[in-house]
Amino acid sequence: MGGIAVLIPAAGTSSRMRGADKLLKHVGGRALLRRQAEEALRAVNHVTVTLPDHDHPRAAALAGLPVQLIAVPDADQGMSASLRRGVGMLPRGIDAVVILPADMPDLRAEDIDKLVRGFRAMPHPALQQGCTEDGTPGHPVLFPADCFSAIQMLSGDEGARSVLATNRHRLRMVPLPGRRALTDLDTPEAWQDWERERAALDPC
Repeated sequence: MGGIAVLIPAAGTSSRMRGADKLLKHVGGRALLRRQAEEALRAVNHVTVTLPDHDHPRAAALAGLPVQLIAVPDADQGMSASLRRGVGMLPRGIDAVVILPADMPDLRAEDIDKLVRGFRAMPHPALQQGCTEDGTPGHPVLFPADCFSAIQMLSGDEGARSVLATNRHRLRMVPLPGRRALTDLDTPEAWQDWERERAALDPC
């Protein structure tokens, strides 16, 4: 039985943050990117993180973690560049990859594990997509190995939507608690709202 990897695309510019790097903002006392990598490592044995380059401050945030770091020199081409390079550099023999967005701090190791267990339980390789409890599609998404070649042909900044569309006939939705599958933080306002909500839930 092969392994399952998690790919965290983190080569973007945080352009909507107006000068701040969202992936270095602290969540629970650690940089968001490190938090995502640590959650991924709790669920799988191999984690790949794409970065703008190996000297980027985001690399320092991952210091000491057993993750594969991959520089994406053509990151200005959009999300597809991270997906192409990240999937292309995965170890041989990987059965599937879970694409875990770097800016979704509500996702946890158990959410990744739920997708992995769903994949392992199917008699044939099937895509697994996180969704809300009412079925609204979100993240993360697990792609079986037979999707890797299609991912490596992606272009633009729409992620792997075209791969999902092509494989809709074998796509399984995986409900996750609350809004974990949808909450992403890519503007200062989104961060402020999220931090306010967290403080209200945990005033201590």
